[in-house]
Amino acid sequence: MALQIMKILASATTVTTVSPVNTKLFYVTTAQTDGGGTLTIDAADFFLDDGSAATTLPALESSNSYYQVYINGLLQMEGLLTYTPGATGVGSVAVDVPIGGSILTGTPVIVEVVNFTPASSTTVTT
Repeated sequence: MALQIMKILASATTVTTVSPVNTKLFYVTTAQTDGGGTLTIDAADFFLDDGSAATTLPALESSNSYYQVYINGLLQMEGLLTYTPGATGVGSVAVDVPIGGSILTGTPVIVEVVNFTPASSTTVTT
């Protein structure tokens, strides 16, 4: 019998699912912040969807997350925001108020944090 090149015949199927975890945090300002100032909100000052007090701001998963800040219902520009995850005293959201603007007392601030958890499974058949 002549020599032959043997090939392995195999196929693979990969299924990937992505599960988002959405955390919404709410705050109502207690003082006015004028243009040129910074509104800093500590993690403990927020409350959650169910009305309970927040104790921490969620960590952002590397390359699989984002956060958005709404002030008085309007999405804010990323360049004005600083998000620091963590517990009370560490975790905070800071909003730099541009000159000429202000955030009035009683203004709602909503922070939405979305982390995605991807999972893949591969089936190989021969």
